[in-house]
Amino acid sequence: MLLHPKYTLESQLFDDWEFWKKVIHGDAEAFDTWYRESAPRLRSFLRHVLGNEHAAEDVMQETFTHIWRQPQGFDPERGTLRGYLFGAARRQAAEWTRRNSLTGELVHDPPAPDHLDTASIVADAFARLRSEQRTILWLREVEGQSYAELAAVLDVPVGTVRSRLFAAREALRAVWHSTPNPAGGPHELR
Repeated sequence: MLLHPKYTLESQLFDDWEFWKKVIHGDAEAFDTWYRESAPRLRSFLRHVLGNEHAAEDVMQETFTHIWRQPQGFDPERGTLRGYLFGAARRQAAEWTRRNSLTGELVHDPPAPDHLDTASIVADAFARLRSEQRTILWLREVEGQSYAELAAVLDVPVGTVRSRLFAAREALRAVWHSTPNPAGGPHELR
């Protein structure tokens, strides 16, 4: 659900809970609406976490199926509905990675050859981070999740979120500065 500027986090939590009550009572139309609004962003997040488009699609479907079958898992006291979804997806992705690493079936999609050099360099720098660092940076910087939402998704205190974000940003900065700039000269982070 998109947060309108005049709403506070508390009012969004209330709206999330009121909406989610419909899902708990089996309102497939409400769930379908939520799915259609949330799926593209979740798929993109999982694509970056897993490095594979097909795996991201599978894990996304597993996540939504699990939530539909067990909708009582959302607790508005712990965070937003979006935070709940991304947390559930992160756990599903970790389980998928464990299952497939045991069978040796982990496959990463090759980067698309038509990307611009800069986009390729940024993607490469991002890919060199640990999975946990990519996850927290993606959720904060791309998805725009708050520290409170990240704490709920990652199931850690807000202070831990802040320190992990700092460490992830420093790691990205180190990777960025160690990567040659095709235009010559240093990269600039803004």
